[in-house]
Amino acid sequence: MVAFTLTNIKEFMSQLLLSETFDSFSFIEGEIVTFNTFRIDGYTQKDFFDTGEELPEYSLWKSVRDYCFSLIRGKRTPLSFRFVFSLSRKNIGKLAAQTVPTLDPDSVQGLYLNIHYDGSHLSCVTGTSFKTFTMDKSLERAWDEMVEKIFLQKNIAYEKM
Repeated sequence: MVAFTLTNIKEFMSQLLLSETFDSFSFIEGEIVTFNTFRIDGYTQKDFFDTGEELPEYSLWKSVRDYCFSLIRGKRTPLSFRFVFSLSRKNIGKLAAQTVPTLDPDSVQGLYLNIHYDGSHLSCVTGTSFKTFTMDKSLERAWDEMVEKIFLQKNIAYEKM
């Protein structure tokens, strides 16, 4: 687990809401507080769709980004918001294969990115969850490093907490 303070809120919000930077992440849940509190469960409601194709357990951020943007944009800054993302199942498998080839990717519950804005400060905390107990922290360290690399590649200003 690594905690970051995101020091340029405006730039990060542009990356989050107006670009494809986080589009490939699974959207687990979110909450936006403006004139009301809006809670969004990212769990895919498969009965809503007519398709016979297999759908992911959670929606991708790109599917809900515009909706979240519509709640946040305006003349007034939100009182707060929080989003929980996870690396997609496919990318968890890739990272696990690169880091711990003996690890079964299905034993990973999620590699999370928790973004929180409290009205004045924006922070991001990584998290790792396994379905079974493991002492090996290799995947957790690789995930923390991957998030930091994403921030560097996208010129997202941060300080480690």
